[in-house]
Amino acid sequence: MASMGLRSVGICGRSGVSWTAVIPLLAVWLYVVTADQTDDYLKREHSLSKPYQGVGSSPSSLWDLSGNVLVTPQYVRLTPDLQSKQGAVWNRMPCYLRDWELQVHFKVHGQGKKNLNGDGFALWFTKDRMQAGSVFGSKDNFVGLGVFVDTYPNEEKQHEKRYSAGNQRIYPYVSAMVSNGSLTYDHSRDGRPTELGGCTAMVRNLNHDTFLVIRYVKRRLTIMLDIDGKQEWRDCLDVPGVRLPRGYYFGASAATGDLSDNHDIISLKVYQISVERTPGEEKLDKEVFIPSVDNMKLPGVDDPAESMSGLALFLIIFFSLVGVVFASVILLIVYNKWQERSRKHFY
Repeated sequence: MASMGLRSVGICGRSGVSWTAVIPLLAVWLYVVTADQTDDYLKREHSLSKPYQGVGSSPSSLWDLSGNVLVTPQYVRLTPDLQSKQGAVWNRMPCYLRDWELQVHFKVHGQGKKNLNGDGFALWFTKDRMQAGSVFGSKDNFVGLGVFVDTYPNEEKQHEKRYSAGNQRIYPYVSAMVSNGSLTYDHSRDGRPTELGGCTAMVRNLNHDTFLVIRYVKRRLTIMLDIDGKQEWRDCLDVPGVRLPRGYYFGASAATGDLSDNHDIISLKVYQISVERTPGEEKLDKEVFIPSVDNMKLPGVDDPAESMSGLALFLIIFFSLVGVVFASVILLIVYNKWQERSRKHFY
């Protein structure tokens, strides 16, 4: 009976193995291997998820809390739905990954009606950490990357007549900014002067899960959203030539003002992305020490072209002065020779 049972699933002793039985087994094996590989790339030392172990003030904690943060079994609430609150959570471990992805599971909800809520929350990869400030609960003039989920249109409310209907944004709005420490986030203009780009994201008071992913691969920054309950990513921002140093910290912060919301972080998951680079790409992909964006001038960073122009100008002035001195000496010698010949001719 045992032999019959084996034959019934396709295993036939000397005659070999039936592919109808092996193929499903191989599929299961490949699924398990792939899942293990994906899980291996999850960097747990940079990730925050339920039940939020390693969060708090103990020496073994991987995450620090500040401000009005509340940790529950279901979420980390950066701010409650109350006025004038702010809070943040910061990873203690600097991240030295060259290519990475940050997946954020979040929820923004409150009692305020449409356009009567705020201010929003931010996701960070910066040199600075645990410094409260005016930019969604964290410091201004930061060094690194900030991604902002802004839920209140400050500029549109102040200058409604200034914009045509086609130029007005719909809020909430997601945007990104890279700073070398010299840029100021302009709250009155919703960060427009310094943003890399962004998109509308209707994320408030939804009954389904909402996600945001930030990918940094081969100096390319992309942001995608899954906020429609369809389990599908849609593009929000794609910027090449973004240069971020390694060794910065991941964090999240939020703030409320006269208007408020609950800003909940359910999980922050950082993945290491493995990508192949050609020898040419490896040669060009040098270590970065100051955040910058190609073709975007940041104050305080010297433009190589301008530096070369300054050097060229210095060389031109220097050699011009040398030429003037040399010509003056030649003229003086010629003049002295002429005077000497004139005296001889006179006598």
